Amino acid sequence: MQRPFRVRRLQAGALAMLATASASAIATASISGPATTAAAGTDDSVPRAASLGIVRVDGTAPTSLPSRIPTTMEGLSGEDIARDINATDAEDALKYLPSLLVRKRYIGDYNHAVLSTRASGTGNSARSLVYADGILLSNLLGNGASFAPRWGLVSPEEIARVDVMYGPFSAAFGGNAVGAVVDYQTRMPTRFEAHARMGYSHQPNTLFGQEHRFDAKQASASVGSAEGPFSWWLHAGRTDSEGQPQTFANRTLSTAAPAVGAIPVTGAVPGLNRSNQPWLILGSGTQYATVQDQAKLKLAYEFDGGLRAMAIFGLWSNRSDGRSRSFLTDADGRTIDHRSNGGLSQPISIDGKGYLLGASDFPQTRDELEHRMHAVSLKRRLRDGLGWELSGSLYDYLADRSRAAAPTDASHQGGRLTDQAGTGWNTLSAKLTWAPAGSDHTIDAGLSQERYRLRTRVYALGDWRDGAAGALTSRFDGDTRVRAVFAQDAWAFAPEWIAVLGLRGEHWQSFDGVTQSARNLKMHPSRAQTAWSPKAALSYGLSERWVLKVSTGRAVRFPTVSELFQGGFNAAGQFINNDPTLKAERSWTSEFSAEWTGTGRDALRLTVFHEDSRDALYAQLNVATNASTVQNIDRIRTRGIEASGTVGLPRRVMLTGSVTFADSIILANAGQAARPGDTLGKWQPRVPRWRATLLAQWQARDDLSLSLGARYSGKQFSTLDNSDVNGFAYMAASKYFTVDARAQWRVDKHWTLAAGVDNLNDYQYWNFHPYPGRTFQVEARWDY
Repeated sequence: MQRPFRVRRLQAGALAMLATASASAIATASISGPATTAAAGTDDSVPRAASLGIVRVDGTAPTSLPSRIPTTMEGLSGEDIARDINATDAEDALKYLPSLLVRKRYIGDYNHAVLSTRASGTGNSARSLVYADGILLSNLLGNGASFAPRWGLVSPEEIARVDVMYGPFSAAFGGNAVGAVVDYQTRMPTRFEAHARMGYSHQPNTLFGQEHRFDAKQASASVGSAEGPFSWWLHAGRTDSEGQPQTFANRTLSTAAPAVGAIPVTGAVPGLNRSNQPWLILGSGTQYATVQDQAKLKLAYEFDGGLRAMAIFGLWSNRSDGRSRSFLTDADGRTIDHRSNGGLSQPISIDGKGYLLGASDFPQTRDELEHRMHAVSLKRRLRDGLGWELSGSLYDYLADRSRAAAPTDASHQGGRLTDQAGTGWNTLSAKLTWAPAGSDHTIDAGLSQERYRLRTRVYALGDWRDGAAGALTSRFDGDTRVRAVFAQDAWAFAPEWIAVLGLRGEHWQSFDGVTQSARNLKMHPSRAQTAWSPKAALSYGLSERWVLKVSTGRAVRFPTVSELFQGGFNAAGQFINNDPTLKAERSWTSEFSAEWTGTGRDALRLTVFHEDSRDALYAQLNVATNASTVQNIDRIRTRGIEASGTVGLPRRVMLTGSVTFADSIILANAGQAARPGDTLGKWQPRVPRWRATLLAQWQARDDLSLSLGARYSGKQFSTLDNSDVNGFAYMAASKYFTVDARAQWRVDKHWTLAAGVDNLNDYQYWNFHPYPGRTFQVEARWDY
């Protein structure tokens, strides 16, 4: 997409300012190291490490991430989020953290808002972990755009803080932590309190010359109290959102003459596809109108001796309608689509050339989901040198039905129903911390189990909107389980030194795998694998201001149940798309950091990182079946440097920013995209060379705060062979530069008003689907 020279010059200048300011300020707004051991409820038996950069007091809520790993951590408090960020969903809290991107396509995006990190693109959702109050929100049933974390079970206003640990450097986490671990801590009251919030968002959109508005309404309420040792919290919220279209009917330019009965039409939008070939955009699809409801109950009881019991129940429901619309009209102004002649397809003529419209050009869907989450924990805070925790969680697809139109000659209203009821995951863990008085060692150890269950049934429908399930057309079943043990020792072996050594052992199993179609049935054999992952970190207090850190760790990311079993069959009866024999992905990640801490919140961090991945999991062409299938890529290497920091300026201005450079290259691959060797030396998909963020916050008055943020991501590709050279097209991945603004006014002790704009410069950018354009937001909040 070509942009006027003046706009490009302004963007180049703004990017230069962004990079300069980010490099001079650096580290995210709350912490550049883990939360304090003291804040986490520990005692003085833990070795002093403040000068080593692994103990840090900042904010009132501690992170639940390991507090004794000298590695890169960043975070924000709930107050920072509410003041500075237009956060309509929980994932918005991560907007300005270094090297992170959530592929959020619209407010309430429930099935594609995946997280990417330094060395992982948005097609690799299983290479990161997201938790809330210790409950796993990452959807590790699969890997890719449709396996987004369950962000909807956390509302922005209940976040006490969010922290991120970059890399697989703690033995307490499995191989999915290879990219990052995100941990949300939500509020628990200390007295009676009540809250209510209402928000409205408005996005005028003119993509492909189609002028429409897409609005979202949100409302939530919370109430809680603490009475002696007992505390409770109840939250409920609703999001009613209309997103912009996500898919587009398209055709490359035809050379054929129109078919008999073709209707001459106008309205097609010419352009270039991601390979820079001329094409026509004929209409839009997958424009979601979605209503989500969320409820959460949290109960906690404090026993004597530092023992705390907690129970959490969450319920999330979603109803979405995916709509389509043709851009084409005939000479009388009548809209033309595939149904215009009363059949399943419609021949048309554009500029004297022939095309054929089909039902797949204008998809229609209806999703009805109801998921629930349970979690319990019993935790003894570190006291007299000993602390421990027992916890378990369950995430269950109570109902998960997706209806889609798929007309046939026999039924023009026909369709299919995909039912995933019974799918879900559960976790169990036991952890122990031992820090004896007078010892230089703090030892963490634990046992855990995670189990993932896939149950998918696809049925034919006589009426795609309301019809009962008919014949079974396909079925995907399977389970995976990981049992793990870990131990880790933080050793303060000298006054300014701390070393951390850890080891994680994992036993992975896949079993009960079944793939079925109307004519084929394949029972997949059970498999098992054991892997060991060592970790090591070292920090040295160079001075009272400077700390040096080095970390390294191995991560083994086992194949997900969907990568193994949710495939299909070709006409020859061969199993395609997925592979039950996939090998685990193995990565070694290392980083070296220099951190400076100044007065107040001033901080600077420079980090050099390296990741070497073997048997990386990606979909690519299987020449034996001529189908795109999940396969192992032999080797991908990523090297880069990241700078982040914060600086306080005069007149109550705070500047926070980051800059990341990553060189992520495919070094070895036996597979191919189109021909042998065409992926070698190419960039890893959706990992850009450059990323940068900058957030300026001005406390204009005690009751008024203003913020201005900017985010940049450079050139990237979506394909393994980097053939999508035009990023500014449907199905491509583009660079972007966006500016956000927010103002928050505390009217009195009960009322707070806020207004903001996301993508103020209305930059049109893509990650297969289009991102939102300029979006205006207002909200009112009442607190008691």
